[in-house]
Amino acid sequence: MQKKHLALAVLVTAVWGLNFPITKLGLVGIDPLLLTALRFTLAALPWVFFVRRPAIAMKWLVAYGLIFGVAMWALINLGIELGVPPGTAALLIQFSAFFTLGWGVLLFREQLSVGQILGVGLAAVGLIGIIASSPGEATTLGYGLLLVSAFSWSVGNVIIKQSKVREMFAFVVWASLFPPVPLLLLTWLAHGSAPFNELVTHVEWLTVCSLLFQVYAATHFCYWGWNLLLREYPVSKVAPLSLLIPVFGVSGSMLLLGHRVGLNEGISIALILSALAVGLVKWRRPSPATPRLLP
Repeated sequence: MQKKHLALAVLVTAVWGLNFPITKLGLVGIDPLLLTALRFTLAALPWVFFVRRPAIAMKWLVAYGLIFGVAMWALINLGIELGVPPGTAALLIQFSAFFTLGWGVLLFREQLSVGQILGVGLAAVGLIGIIASSPGEATTLGYGLLLVSAFSWSVGNVIIKQSKVREMFAFVVWASLFPPVPLLLLTWLAHGSAPFNELVTHVEWLTVCSLLFQVYAATHFCYWGWNLLLREYPVSKVAPLSLLIPVFGVSGSMLLLGHRVGLNEGISIALILSALAVGLVKWRRPSPATPRLLP
């Protein structure tokens, strides 16, 4: 991977990691489904009137929009609302890296290197350690929603590869058209008009700032950057980079929410960093020994 693309990947993962505690701050004053609906409404409008639709079939835009708007981010927000700590949520979503590696092998016939296989093992141990040491207020349902969102992200990665889209920013903008309506309907079915009334009467600056960060930093910039990397490199090479997200997510939670990292959690984070380092190393397979000729 070129240095400029590696730098882009680190910046994208840093913004995504910070997005988890910032989302938690935004959820203080708004329903999680409604927050997600507003996020993708602002991600789409008014930009679709100025950005030409990408030259791909509409089915890819609809599928990606619903997956990453409804099946991914709405479930992440619900999981955090149910009590999953933002740092833990950032870690659980990284199971998408394992799912994506599997899709790469299954659908694109990509070969996993020795380093990637070792990295998967180390990361799995680290993620399990994080979950085991997380606070007890997180519900089983919240953990389940985060794992479903991780799987959804991996499917979204596959859609990027299959659609062969080139106009990444346009792709994000136009795909964002499709999540708001189902999310607004789900909000109404779940809670009636109460979330909408509270939004009008109790708008807080913290919620607005959180929403703007989610739209322009975590959606427009991050998905443009991430999808560009998926366009240029095999999914098996890009996916492990997402393991940096929980490191930034936990760090952001410490700074913004006062989260404290215990010994077990610190060891788990170190394992995840080791997994990333091992996965990026170019391991050469030993070449067969050349037979020596007897004199």
